[in-house]
Amino acid sequence: MSGLEKALFNLKFTAKQLNRQAQKAGKDEQAEKAKLKKAIQQNHTDIAKIYAQNAIRKQNEKLNLLRLGSRIDAVSSRVQTAVTMRQVSGSMANVVKGMDTAMKTMDLERISAVMDRFETQFEDLDVATGYYENATSSATAVGTPQEDVDRLMNQVADEAGVELSQEMEAQKAPPMKVGPTEVEEDGLGERLRALRS
Repeated sequence: MSGLEKALFNLKFTAKQLNRQAQKAGKDEQAEKAKLKKAIQQNHTDIAKIYAQNAIRKQNEKLNLLRLGSRIDAVSSRVQTAVTMRQVSGSMANVVKGMDTAMKTMDLERISAVMDRFETQFEDLDVATGYYENATSSATAVGTPQEDVDRLMNQVADEAGVELSQEMEAQKAPPMKVGPTEVEEDGLGERLRALRS
């Protein structure tokens, strides 16, 4: 395993650990909220404040861990691109060596076969690069549709009895394109499957 592949493994492992720690912080946050609710019901305001602070701290910890995990995942995608590019570059170097040999003997059939192989490798490189660029942009961009976020926030606000509609209208952001369309993705997926077989 080369240095890049080891780095890729370590990045993926670290991202997984961070996600586990974020889940644990989320569970701790829920436990603190339950303690908070119980303290409020028992009329212990000072204790309730401590539990509320703990819950907020755990929530912030969870968010920070998720952000860091997302950044590491984005870096992991870029390293994966580098590993793939190196593999394709190696294949192209072999093709070039074959071209040198073919040029020395000037066997036109062999030159044609090598050129065909070179073009295939080059197309593979384009497909792999496009796929990993899309994966990287998807990993670094927020991929959750704004409507889903608004719907969930309204649902939770309704459960809590809070009015959010005015705040949300002020904060609405214009929609952004986050990745390839389904047609582009299907085309890329088919080309990737063809490369793998």
